[in-house]
Amino acid sequence: DEAIYLGRLLRDLMPDAPEAAGLLSLMLFVHARRGARRGPDGAFVPLAAQDPGRWDRAMVIEAEGLLIAAARFGRYGRFQCEAAIQSVHAQHAVTGRLNLDALETLYRLLVRHHPTVGAAVALASVLRRRGRPAEAMAHLGALDGAVVAGYQPFWVLHAHLLRDTGEAEAARGSAAIAVRLTADAAVRAHLTAEFGLPGQA
Repeated sequence: DEAIYLGRLLRDLMPDAPEAAGLLSLMLFVHARRGARRGPDGAFVPLAAQDPGRWDRAMVIEAEGLLIAAARFGRYGRFQCEAAIQSVHAQHAVTGRLNLDALETLYRLLVRHHPTVGAAVALASVLRRRGRPAEAMAHLGALDGAVVAGYQPFWVLHAHLLRDTGEAEAARGSAAIAVRLTADAAVRAHLTAEFGLPGQA
């Protein structure tokens, strides 16, 4: 809430800065889903399984408006790109179809202009969802091992890719690493159940 307050202030102070609007849009998209990330029992609910009816619709609409306003400047920016990615997920709730073409294009833009381990792993995740596990695994394999060693999303995706290709035992090994790197107890429980791992303390 405090970050969004500051984002609104920044947007008011810099009305001609599309990245200020892009940043606020990004935060609103993400924060709009806060009520859907946990089930009634407190269990973790991944984005693909969330009930869009529990998203803050007014916040999503505001985020879309800000993103459109930022795009009118015609200047690419990291926060606009990240907000556009969130917009694709929001549109999924309306259309019932996740636009994987758009996600791949946006993540490739992000990796090209603002390369981070998070963007690279996210692109690999999209490739997996597009039915290209070998390409996704190659993207993961190209990342710096020292950087990804402590990056939980890398190990979650690595586990999924190994399981996709029938390497169940290796998948559980990667999932166990992901669980050890997970601070949130609900997410740990979700991963433990999903990959059939022994109970974690």
